[in-house]
Amino acid sequence: MTDLDATDLAILRLLAQDATRSAADIGRAVGIGQPAAWRRIRRLTDHGVIAGRRVVVDAAALGFGVTVFLGIKLAAKGRISLEDFERAVTAIPEVQVVQHVLGQFDYRLRITARDISDFERILRRRIMTLPGVGQVEANVMLSEERRPGPLGALGG
Repeated sequence: MTDLDATDLAILRLLAQDATRSAADIGRAVGIGQPAAWRRIRRLTDHGVIAGRRVVVDAAALGFGVTVFLGIKLAAKGRISLEDFERAVTAIPEVQVVQHVLGQFDYRLRITARDISDFERILRRRIMTLPGVGQVEANVMLSEERRPGPLGALGG
């Protein structure tokens, strides 16, 4: 869907900031009525522009104070299928994101842990025992700044 106007983009920005906002609130913010706002949101959803709404949970508030980005290079491609590795790694609850990437590593994982010793336990007992794991590189996140993503690059 490429026929987004300034109002559509404004609605997307508002929902990206807070997906719990009502259609009436969004309509007021962009200068249209609640029914028109609801129709636009429905159209954006039907066309796949809005792929879902998510709740952002503060991991630290739940006691998970460490986030680690883990690069994994599989030891021997062909001996294990990518699907088998992906199925096994996504079964680990501390693994929040699994990305199949091109470059030095085959996969990039985002892992949350309570602390460094908890991460070490996850690494030793869960990650390193996965089939096909070869080289591993860990990067501990020090801070994070959330950006608006592609919406920031669009006019409006």
